[in-house]
Amino acid sequence: METFLIANEPILRLSAYLGLLAAFAGLESAFPRRSRARGRGRRWFANLAMGAAGAGLVRLLAFIAAPLVAVGAAVLAEGRGIGLLHAAELPRWAALAIGVLALDLLVYSQHVALHRIAPLWRLHRPHHTDLDVDVTTALRFHPAEIALSMGLKVLAVLALGIPPAAVVIFEVVLNGMAMFNHANLALPRPVDAALRLVLVTPDMHRVHHSRIPVETNANFGFYLSLWDRLFGTYVAEPSLGHGGMRVGLDGFDGPEAQSLAGLLVLPIRADGPAA
Repeated sequence: METFLIANEPILRLSAYLGLLAAFAGLESAFPRRSRARGRGRRWFANLAMGAAGAGLVRLLAFIAAPLVAVGAAVLAEGRGIGLLHAAELPRWAALAIGVLALDLLVYSQHVALHRIAPLWRLHRPHHTDLDVDVTTALRFHPAEIALSMGLKVLAVLALGIPPAAVVIFEVVLNGMAMFNHANLALPRPVDAALRLVLVTPDMHRVHHSRIPVETNANFGFYLSLWDRLFGTYVAEPSLGHGGMRVGLDGFDGPEAQSLAGLLVLPIRADGPAA
């Protein structure tokens, strides 16, 4: 099974990516949580193009040298016995579980750093300038942020010796969870309450896209809700309610800032609010 996951990693990731994108787009159209502030056309084009640019960059890094991406680094670490998990000689199931948890904690920690360190916040701003939050917002990351994230994952994989299968499982699940928790999807309140005991739900993550700073700097998790609860960054609901909250960043509402070109140059713009 692990050999299958590793050998077919690009196909598995692309299939899950496209399938879940289509599924959540359909679900949020049928059961929307909020009215849209803007039409889908140009916004979806910009978001999907940003997602394609990020995915293309990852494939380019893998083509240049496999260890430049997390799966390739994991194969290298396993082949040479590099990392703490190899030194500990844990059972395979334990190494897989620890690997997935460690990567999720890394993504949470990276997300906190992106908000609290000014140069990193500039990279992350394109994600927060979206005027709506829906499934395509999960793709709206600057390619430079994608490269940074991949570099951190590679270092973590090498340091810990995370198994390749754990990396593939984590990446597929993370992409799916990012689309789920960004979806403009109305879940029944009891379902949301039950799910968010473990997972980040759309209502939980939407708080993070509020223009109110104390809410922008909360709910950093993408997969497990554990980390926000553990480290005190959990906010249950937006102060203005999900229908009344304003999404986006002040100063970036115009068409130029919302265009694909505007998103790509946004990290070098000096204007805009701090995190």
